[in-house]
Amino acid sequence: MQQPVQWGVLGAAKFARQFMAPAIHAADGARLAGLATSDAAKAEPFQQYCPDLTVYGSYDALLADPKIDAVYIPLPNHLHVEWSLKALDAGKHVLCEKPMAMSAPEFDALIEKRDQTGLLAAEAYMIVHHPQWQIVRQLIADGSIGKLVHVTGAFSFDNRADTGNIRNRAETGGGGLRDIGVYVIGSARFATGQEPVSVQSAIRWEDGIDAFTELRAQFPDFTYSSYVSIRMHPHQEMVFHGEGGVIRLTAPFNARVFGEARVELHRLGLEVQVTRFPGDDHYKLQVEAFCQSVRDGVNYPCPLEFSRGTQAMIDQVFEGAVAL
Repeated sequence: MQQPVQWGVLGAAKFARQFMAPAIHAADGARLAGLATSDAAKAEPFQQYCPDLTVYGSYDALLADPKIDAVYIPLPNHLHVEWSLKALDAGKHVLCEKPMAMSAPEFDALIEKRDQTGLLAAEAYMIVHHPQWQIVRQLIADGSIGKLVHVTGAFSFDNRADTGNIRNRAETGGGGLRDIGVYVIGSARFATGQEPVSVQSAIRWEDGIDAFTELRAQFPDFTYSSYVSIRMHPHQEMVFHGEGGVIRLTAPFNARVFGEARVELHRLGLEVQVTRFPGDDHYKLQVEAFCQSVRDGVNYPCPLEFSRGTQAMIDQVFEGAVAL
């Protein structure tokens, strides 16, 4: 029987505490073994469900422990590349929170280091592991909605009151586009397998961060429009509109948290087929897929090359944006 992959977490971030550390703890083939934090009090919530957790006083101390096989990195955006490279150099597989890099060219060093070490390195783009997205991709490929004509996306929440949040700070790579724009952009690329030909965008800036971004793009076979905001009422939706039908996702990005994940297939004659996913945990599925790749060499569904493509489109949005 194979031993589980021994995981360490760099930093006691809120997101790690609430979602990813519990997912690692619950995932088949994984064991939450270590947490690096200089504040012992921040480790206590993790130890409540993982009492045998080893707590390290520094990130370097965790990386130096040969018992740790893989690390999850939930640090502020501007630190992702630095610590991903350090972890790979230390012989650890890496799952790093998105955006893994601040620009597409930064992915090149990560890809080179991944290939050099033979380790698995990936962005924590969890939605591609959710069965709703695998179904959507298959429906489009099968022609279930005919020729795809237009894709629309939306993702918003309001965190203006949380002034200390790293998403509200330009120096930590904050803003809505890097935090949640990866979802409306990456999901369209994943579902269709296509890359944008041209991009137009408009941004409302607030203290150096993008508080609202609207974008339009031309893909080879369809047009695209979306918006993201960290200053609006919570909402998320993706719609794929074809000549013969419509696919609509009601909780495409935060399944179970925002609401029950549903894929609606609207066909001619006002027929609507609804597939529900009440219990699927894409964080847990992501960890399990990562562990399968580490242990058995199974191809990982979201390689760095895919994440680089999403970042390249984000770069285009920033470079060509007009101010609102």
